[in-house]
Amino acid sequence: MASLIDFIIHIDTHLISIVNTFGNWSYLILFAIVFVETGAVILPFLPGDSLLFAASALAANPKYNLSFNLFVVLFLIACIAGDSLNFLIGHKIGKSLSNHSLFGKLIDKKNLAKSEHFFEKHGAPAIIIARYMPIIRTFAPFVSAGSGFEYNRFIRFSLIGCVSWVLICTLCGYYFGNLPFVQAHFSVIILAIIIVTLLPAVIGLIRSRLSHSDIVD
Repeated sequence: MASLIDFIIHIDTHLISIVNTFGNWSYLILFAIVFVETGAVILPFLPGDSLLFAASALAANPKYNLSFNLFVVLFLIACIAGDSLNFLIGHKIGKSLSNHSLFGKLIDKKNLAKSEHFFEKHGAPAIIIARYMPIIRTFAPFVSAGSGFEYNRFIRFSLIGCVSWVLICTLCGYYFGNLPFVQAHFSVIILAIIIVTLLPAVIGLIRSRLSHSDIVD
């Protein structure tokens, strides 16, 4: 866990190492991370927002000879394909999760319950909103499938969420990532991005616990 936290906070340094070591294979590695974060259901802790921001910042630097346009296309495909796989898993096992030998043990029930509550509160737009919320975005397709959503309806909302999320994160990274101030405080800014994106989920959890406490009292 400590190594994962270090990777996320110092993601720029680790990405440079990946690019220098693997060259063009770096595109496939970053594609896989974004795809697995959403598609695998069981890995909601992988970096998303910070990865897109940092990768795009590197692409803006001619030193690394990386294609920003290729990053955008690959991240879009990874995001949409990951959502689709996640939805398929939710459609297949969502209602029988507790009896499933693999996913029943690996999926965090508390995070899943938060996502279900979020989906019940916001309905279909939750698919778009969740894209900007780490952890919850990993469970949103799974929950929507278990709620009886048709794939054709789900994918329309998923497309809106994925396109807007990828463009915002990558464009911000590309145009702001190499500013001297950002470069000098990159780790702090990445940490700030993580905190800001996690904040809605934390606030929701606090409100939920306070409401539960009031009911008990």
